[in-house]
Amino acid sequence: MTTTPICFSRDVKPFLALRLPRVHCFAVALLVFSAAAANCAAQVIDAVVTPQDRKAFTLADQISDPSERAAFEALSKKASPSELLAAAKLFLENYPRSAYLTKAYEAAARASFDLGDYPNGLSYAKESLRLLPENPLFLVAVADVEAYQHQNDAAIDTARDALDYLDVFARPASISPGDWPAAKRQLQASANFAMGRAQLAKALDDPAGSARSDLLQESESALVRANDLNPGDSEIGYSLGLALLSVGKTARAVDDFAAVYRAGGNLAPQAIERLREIYNAQHPTVGFDAFLAQAEAEGGSLPERPAVASSPGEALFDYAGSDACKNCHGAVYRQWLESGMQKMFRPYAPQNVIGDFTRNNAFFLGDDPVYRDGKLEIVPGKDRTPFARMVLRNGRHYFEMRQTNGTWRTFPVDYTIGSKWQQGYATKLPNGEIHVLPVQYNGIYKQWLNYWKVIDDPGSERSDPRNWEALDNSTNYMTNCAVCHTSQVRNTKPGTLSAASLVFREPGINCEMCHGPSARHVAAMEDGVPYDKGPFDPPVQFGQISNRQFVAVCAQCHMQSAIRNFGPQGEMNYSRVGTFYLTYERTPYLEFSRKAFFKDGRFRQTTFMVEALERTQCFRKGGVTCGACHDPHAHDESSNITSLKFPNDPDKMCTGCHTKFQDPALALAHTHHKAESEGSRCVSCHMPRIMDALAFRARTHQIDDIPSAEMTLRFGQSDSPNACLLCHTEKDALWVKTQLAAWETTP
Repeated sequence: MTTTPICFSRDVKPFLALRLPRVHCFAVALLVFSAAAANCAAQVIDAVVTPQDRKAFTLADQISDPSERAAFEALSKKASPSELLAAAKLFLENYPRSAYLTKAYEAAARASFDLGDYPNGLSYAKESLRLLPENPLFLVAVADVEAYQHQNDAAIDTARDALDYLDVFARPASISPGDWPAAKRQLQASANFAMGRAQLAKALDDPAGSARSDLLQESESALVRANDLNPGDSEIGYSLGLALLSVGKTARAVDDFAAVYRAGGNLAPQAIERLREIYNAQHPTVGFDAFLAQAEAEGGSLPERPAVASSPGEALFDYAGSDACKNCHGAVYRQWLESGMQKMFRPYAPQNVIGDFTRNNAFFLGDDPVYRDGKLEIVPGKDRTPFARMVLRNGRHYFEMRQTNGTWRTFPVDYTIGSKWQQGYATKLPNGEIHVLPVQYNGIYKQWLNYWKVIDDPGSERSDPRNWEALDNSTNYMTNCAVCHTSQVRNTKPGTLSAASLVFREPGINCEMCHGPSARHVAAMEDGVPYDKGPFDPPVQFGQISNRQFVAVCAQCHMQSAIRNFGPQGEMNYSRVGTFYLTYERTPYLEFSRKAFFKDGRFRQTTFMVEALERTQCFRKGGVTCGACHDPHAHDESSNITSLKFPNDPDKMCTGCHTKFQDPALALAHTHHKAESEGSRCVSCHMPRIMDALAFRARTHQIDDIPSAEMTLRFGQSDSPNACLLCHTEKDALWVKTQLAAWETTP
């Protein structure tokens, strides 16, 4: 058969542009909101999430205002799209500053889609996705509607985002484990279909050339994936036939059109018309009926592709340990010894303790740690009672803890956790278990602190220090802290999560947590035997790998949403096959406590550092990595506490890519602030100090978040902090709006 494209008849492009959207939004909205209103506990922040302890999520249970909660729950009880839209509008009108607007906007969008009001639906969708971009179930519906509305570029981008997020996020709590595999396949099929259709429609609007050819190839690939995921869908099969026909793969297009025709339904007449066009273009010697019979006899579908067997990956070589690195990499090894990485978890040594064990060394129950807008205040309680005394005896550090029966029990400090802003302490029990003492020392405020009460929602188990004496899994170091503070953590009894079965190779973060298992490399260097090694083969050469690989290594510890699972030999934060780090599924962001987010949707907590970075175009398109700004081997903690690569020239971290702003005149015109002033620093506007760290504010890593007054006017500075008002504290959001508008009109 011919390999030249067949000219489409005039009804092909109308099919692509005018077919109805596929996603049934109203049913999905009810499913989502029914789960959102469930009375369950959300994931706490700064805790390890595993499949065993992952909690079902809630939004409604976190709403303290009874009327707001009732209005939110009403969204799950509506019987029709029109009723759902009315309820969503009412919620948006009555609670415009709610922390739960993303779901109300989503409900309004889905209901509008089902009612055929696509422009308003997309407007609501834009507001919802601005607050929560990582919403794959909703993104599929939006991409579908954008494709239907012939917003091809938007549909392509939205579908790609949906597919990316479907790959990385775990099952939503609203969908049962048994239903999720089939639901995920359908969602992936729909997203690929929306993307393939949009790419095909865009290609048909483009003139002939390489750009058009690339789009057609991308369209074919997306539609093939959609067809593989949902092979019985005639609409996908018909669109795939069009894409194949457009690139000259006529024989395969005939197969797809014949399958659609044989299946019957609304597309059968169009499929037979395509087959007639192909028949007429080829001038065959047989009649059309014989041509059609032959096409149907050949299977009427794409040839079945052989399944690709999943492979666990190549086994990795063993781990050598950090000491094996010092002979060849002595300078870097010595720097690492003085770095925050190595000091994440250390066996007790008196010189490592930063807490006050001699003067301000008491902790009282009843005192209330109030942390607001980056400031910590300890409010003494009226009925405060002594709970802990931190003491130094004969040069040894101890905690004295008051038990519920009134007696005091002494625990030695056997480990220190952290070394910079805040330090925790752990004790080793006679049975070998390591438990984290419930009071930490904040070096900034010089205060002993119940940190969990600061960051947890009210009523969490660990926020009440009196629960500590149970010495159960909630206070165990290995089950709660080790995966990010300790190297090569392994469960010796896979299948269960028991503190007694968890072991680690080295305290702190060692060389091989970042560079991978290096025993082969060490042996080769010692023997003087070279070997073939790629950039990502351990030890990793970070300067030669992709930015996504680079950040994935850092994400082992700096990604809060990771759901920690075990490797085949119980590996919990490393791997022995394939890549040396485990690839974790992520908890959907809505399943976390709302304390993790500002009302404007930005991440509030620094434990979500990687998640914030991944939202930026610097990461998604610019190739930025953590190493562009930070030096993990930095050893000058006292003067460079955040391990910056260019502490004395911070703009260099940005102008290395944005080179035009190396010109002082262009930089001045861009910042509207005097050179060398705080306001002229790139990070002051694009990475303001708004994220809550250890009772202080750290810089956001959502780098391309440009200051805007809109959200601050809506939610206030506390719930939507504006970079401008961090310096201009005497001003307000209205002033920011006026000032930014004036800058936009400046020549």
